[in-house]
Amino acid sequence: MNSFSTKKMQSTDDVPVFRKKILNWYDIHRRVLPWRALSGKIASPYYVWLSEIMLQQTTVQAVIPYFLKFIQKWPDVHALARADIDEVMTAWAGLGYYARARNLHKCAQIISYEYNGVFPNVQIDLKTLPGVGDYTSAAITSIAFDEPAVVVDGNIERVFARYFACNIPLPSGKKYLKRYAALYSEGCVDRPGDYAQALMDLGATICRPKSPLCSDCPVNEICIANEEGVSEAYPVRKLKEAKPKRFGFVYWLVNEHGEVLVEKRSKKGLLGGMYGLPTSEWDADISCVRHLDFLYAQDSCDPFFHIFTHFHLTLYPVFAKSDMVSFDGTRYVWKNIDEFDGLAFPSVFKKAISLFSL
Repeated sequence: MNSFSTKKMQSTDDVPVFRKKILNWYDIHRRVLPWRALSGKIASPYYVWLSEIMLQQTTVQAVIPYFLKFIQKWPDVHALARADIDEVMTAWAGLGYYARARNLHKCAQIISYEYNGVFPNVQIDLKTLPGVGDYTSAAITSIAFDEPAVVVDGNIERVFARYFACNIPLPSGKKYLKRYAALYSEGCVDRPGDYAQALMDLGATICRPKSPLCSDCPVNEICIANEEGVSEAYPVRKLKEAKPKRFGFVYWLVNEHGEVLVEKRSKKGLLGGMYGLPTSEWDADISCVRHLDFLYAQDSCDPFFHIFTHFHLTLYPVFAKSDMVSFDGTRYVWKNIDEFDGLAFPSVFKKAISLFSL
């Protein structure tokens, strides 16, 4: 372990003790989740894959209703593969990171048509699938097939950051924490799926980001951060830089039939493949933003704000009229307001619609 340092070095002699304590704790305190197999039962690869894709950058509580909705509509990978992509995007609306939904559908089709509905059980093969990277492939390998794999999510990073008092700030420290996790996973042939889920549960319920319940932790006696009484100091993070700001206009245009103009966004880019209200380009300077060339602004409302992962967006809602210039009928369509519930509107456009509807 001398190739990478922590605040205080710790011997790997405690690995068997660590694993045993973690698994014993899990046997009593494991979370009951709709995608998780009951104790002694075999996990469904479809459930594991679907949940892990949904859980990327999203909390468990936010994912549960979406997961239940998906398996009710598409109970297996073949059903999901046959689904219309617009229907999948609509069911996904509100979960965010919409490229996940497009990749989910592509992956389902590959598994259904090329793998005959059987998920690969080898991590290197899983990583060739759309939307499946290092973490997701490791999670599927260990949880669905009970094979050893180095599973490291945010919860597991936090457990090992505190256990070793790793003072290398994130994100640089991630590679070191993964190496710690690998040391404690290698050769873990005894219930590797349960071991991975136990670490996840420990991080989510005990080794929490704030106010960790160190007195209830099964490895508190061998955790360096707990010994020193500084658990909340880890993981160490770099000071966040302020997110850039962008500005734009969002439009509400109603025709003589009472229908509203809606945009079907291109498949690539942010919010790709989703429905939304027409918008201008988004720019760092509102004075540089031009209105769409087939619209002219009428009245406007107070701006509203939306936070994306990489920037803050300020949109100015504008009631608009057409200047009679034709527009792309494949990109823009008229929709009755009664149809809005069936469209995949991301949260930013749901905010806008609620303002226009006041």
